[in-house]
Amino acid sequence: MSGNEKRALTPLLRFPEFWEASEWSEMQLGDAVSLKVRKRTKPQTPYKGLGIRSHGKGTFLKHDEAPEKNSMEYLYEVHSDDLIVNITFAWEGALAIASQEDEAALVSHRFPTYVFKKKIAIPKFFSYLIVDKIFIYRLGVISPGGAGRNRVLDKTDFLKLPVLIPSIEEQKKIADCLSSLDDLITAEAQKLDALKTHKKGLMQQLFPAEGETVPRLRFPEFWDAGKWKEETLSGIATIRSGATPLRSESKFYDGGTIPWVKTTDLNNSFIFHTEERITFAAKAKINPTNSVLVAMYGGFNQIGRTGYLTTPAATNQAISVLNPYQGEISPIYLLIWLNAKVEYWKRIASSSRKDPNITSNDVAKFPIIYPAEMEQQRIADCLSSLDDLITAQTQKLDALKTHKKGLMQHLFPNDIRTL
Repeated sequence: MSGNEKRALTPLLRFPEFWEASEWSEMQLGDAVSLKVRKRTKPQTPYKGLGIRSHGKGTFLKHDEAPEKNSMEYLYEVHSDDLIVNITFAWEGALAIASQEDEAALVSHRFPTYVFKKKIAIPKFFSYLIVDKIFIYRLGVISPGGAGRNRVLDKTDFLKLPVLIPSIEEQKKIADCLSSLDDLITAEAQKLDALKTHKKGLMQQLFPAEGETVPRLRFPEFWDAGKWKEETLSGIATIRSGATPLRSESKFYDGGTIPWVKTTDLNNSFIFHTEERITFAAKAKINPTNSVLVAMYGGFNQIGRTGYLTTPAATNQAISVLNPYQGEISPIYLLIWLNAKVEYWKRIASSSRKDPNITSNDVAKFPIIYPAEMEQQRIADCLSSLDDLITAQTQKLDALKTHKKGLMQHLFPNDIRTL
């Protein structure tokens, strides 16, 4: 920034009572906080330890820490509202404001704690300031490189970091506003979790338990419909896998119009878009709409993930493509069944192999239990309605998070990103 440019020391959005207030104060972090050392002899009995998650995700407690596992003679006590930093991983946002639950937790010397100067700054305001991406970037600058991810923060330079701070009253107003929004986000996230938990429990009731042939919960019109059928996937569907066209051949990818599904595209639901497309020159097998997909490998967390093609598409070799026989099982029911059995897939993947995966043979032998088509459709309709609620709640939560992000950009001076 040249000497002729004026720094933006006020935010774009300000509460009415501060419209005529002075500009925010430009200072060093050390003007707002000071190092606080509370040295304690290491306990001889299990104690409450504390850690810090990276990426601004706060603290976590480690109850009943075993003293014999810690070779240090001294530890340091944390109090609520401390600014606490992990000096090894500060560069990736491992710092936080300690909560009431963290009170009296113990940490090593690698977690220095700072207290706020009450006439200058308040902890709640700083809980938002310290997660700013430019603030984290500056932490990286003063954390020299080391082995792996270990980059130790220069604590002297830490207190020299530039910050912009308004009056205590304006800090409180901003913190209260964002805290209220956080409370709303938390409440909506809890609603989403409750819906997902309800769906999981409902699926357990709507499908027969292992070793049984009728579910515990059945719609009234099917109470007398009898036992469900037992089969393997190879008995109810054709099964194939795809391939990956040579990456070195640009003609297989450039200008491609055929959706090409990878395991990372699988979302346990309908697939409308894919990250990549391929051309007809790749001569890939194109699977029809309504094909059901399941991941065989591509990382343990990917195994068992599913997808449902809404348009013809090709897949890579890590995906099994299932096309149910008409009149036997509906594709939607098959998708729902597979989604209910993710943990079963993972047990197969990790049972006897060095590298967890499932094979085409595992897919072929995978068991499935199903009722007549009318009952399949009833189950699918019920769970699809619940999926619609989950989707709507997810969108609502995402909108709130986007709103908060935009609000923070306006409640803090733009120059917080360019100091």
